[in-house]
Amino acid sequence: MADAALFEFLHTEMVAELWAHHSDPGPGGQKMSLSVLEGMGFRVGQALGERLPQETLAFREELDVLKFLCKDLWVAVFQKQMDSLRTNHQGTYVLQDNSFPLLIRMAAGLQYLEEAPKFLAFTCGLLRGALSTLGIKSLVTASVASLPTCKFQVVIQKT
Repeated sequence: MADAALFEFLHTEMVAELWAHHSDPGPGGQKMSLSVLEGMGFRVGQALGERLPQETLAFREELDVLKFLCKDLWVAVFQKQMDSLRTNHQGTYVLQDNSFPLLIRMAAGLQYLEEAPKFLAFTCGLLRGALSTLGIKSLVTASVASLPTCKFQVVIQKT
């Protein structure tokens, strides 16, 4: 449990520090901070992917890879499984976490809903980095309709 608390505090400090340095309230400053967080997450996702057992790297289908992310990777990072995985079978997947650990503390009030995207950028990068290591090029976005529930949309980019 200590690992989860340390990760949460580290993540919160990364977000706070980036927002302090790129405090431009306009879209340019926010976009820069989100990009930096997503880039950090991408590198961490790659590193996690590189440490996966070799037998997990032999997935045959995209759906198997996404199931792996929802179960094993999510447990390794957040100590819980993703709540649902949906797909249109055309390269788009929606991963839903009904109690996303990085948003739970903000769930007390609706005023924090607009702050949620900056707490999801790192995780979008994490997912994209892990997918990249597994040989899948993707675009990952996140959305929040009500706290602490969030959805990650993964669009596989065909080459």
